[in-house]
Formats: sequence, C-alpha cells, structure tokens
Amino acid sequence: MKRHLYHLVDGSPWPLASSMGALLITTGLVCYMHRIEFGFFIFILGLFVIFFTMYVWWRDVIREGTYQGNHTLIVQRGLKYGFILFIVSEVMFFGGFFWAYFHSSLSPAIVLGAVWPPVNIVPLNAWGVPMLNTAILLLSGLSITWVHFSILSGNFKNGLYGFIVTLFLAIFFTLLQIGEYLYAPFNISDSVFGTVFYSLTGLHGLHVIIGTIFIFVCFYRFLNSHFTTKHHLGFEFASWYWHFVDVVWLFLYIFVYVWGSW
Repeated sequence: MKRHLYHLVDGSPWPLASSMGALLITTGLVCYMHRIEFGFFIFILGLFVIFFTMYVWWRDVIREGTYQGNHTLIVQRGLKYGFILFIVSEVMFFGGFFWAYFHSSLSPAIVLGAVWPPVNIVPLNAWGVPMLNTAILLLSGLSITWVHFSILSGNFKNGLYGFIVTLFLAIFFTLLQIGEYLYAPFNISDSVFGTVFYSLTGLHGLHVIIGTIFIFVCFYRFLNSHFTTKHHLGFEFASWYWHFVDVVWLFLYIFVYVWGSW
C-alpha cells in the first residue's frame, strides 16, 4: 500500500525508443546530405519513431496525472523544477548560437570585407515580415495568458477562444517564416551571415512548431475537461515554453534583423 506522496514510475520503453528515433533522424540526415542511398528513408523512419513515442509517452503521463491521481502537489513541484531546468538548457542552447553571431558580427573578418553584414549580402528588411512576425508572437503571448486566466477562473468559453487565437497566430507565424525563407536574397551557404541567420531563425522556427504541437495537445485536453482550476500543469508548461519562444524571438529580431541590417 502506498504510504508516501511521491510517484515511483513504472518501467517504460519510451526513453529508449525516443533515443533510437533521434539516432535514426541524425543518421538519416547525415546519409541524405552525403547522397548515401536510403538516407532519406532512415530520416523518415526516425521521424515516425519520434512522433509515435511522443504520442504513447504523453498518453501515459496524462493517464498518470489526470486519471490515476499520481501527480500530487509534491510531484508537481518536482515536475516544475525539471521543466525549469529544461528551459535553462534551452537558453544555453540558443546562447551558443548567439555567441557565434556576435563573434562574427562584432569583429568581422577580412574575408567578409571587415563589415557586417558581409560584402554582397543584402539583409532582409527588418520592418517588413519580421516586424509583423514580432507582433504576431507578442499577441500570441497575450492570448495564451488569456487562456491561463480563463482556466484559473473556470471560464470555458474564453479559454476556447484563447486557444483558437493562439493556434491561429502560431500557424500564421510559421507560414510567414516559410515565405520569408522562399524569397530571401541569400541562403545558408552565403558566408557566416547566412549560416548563423538560418541556424538561429531555423532553430527558433522548429521550437515554434514544437510549441504549436504542445499547445494543440493542451487544446485537445482542454476540450476533454482534463484541466481544472487547481490542476493544469501540462498547460502551464506549454505556456512557459511559448513565452520562452517569444523572448528568444525578441532577441532575434533586435540583434539579427534590426541591428544586423544596419
């Protein structure tokens, strides 16, 4: 009989499955880039494994917290600490790429023309699509906060509207980012400027897509009454993640788009 407030999880194959999926994705991409046969197939297989693992692993966690009642207050506190550490690791991850950007831009090499942006590189207009994307992400930050307050107050209708607005803005941002890539006057191989630009904005775009999936899962759970005014930890994590994505974009917009185009 359980005599403590902690949750001792059962053995699970999903950590191993997710690591194998990540290995297949990395191996497939490397093989594909080197024109090795079956590289793209391995990459697709890895994506399938990752998405399948996401589904079954999240299913198990939702079952433990929502239906089995294993996420007590002390367990929730531990999960919050874990997610905060995850956000810190993401800050460090992006910090490395920003470091590469500042290393190249603050003291441009002679091969770049000793100027930033490098010679013959036409930067994107910061006051066009990038500024629109900034407004979209800031609005999505407001709308997801609206959802949070709606859940806390038990207002289902406002929460529903807030979710719809947030998902619409998130998808709209991604579509605009894709359009920007299609019409950009430079590519990832155009000096260090192109490499760092596409690395930073591409990784941020990937995080936006992940955050959109995160919010969509929370939306599905919201429609199925998984969240209460006292217990909605999954949504809190999605909200924290989305606010992190917002802050990273603000740094991107200020330093890469605005300052980097002067």
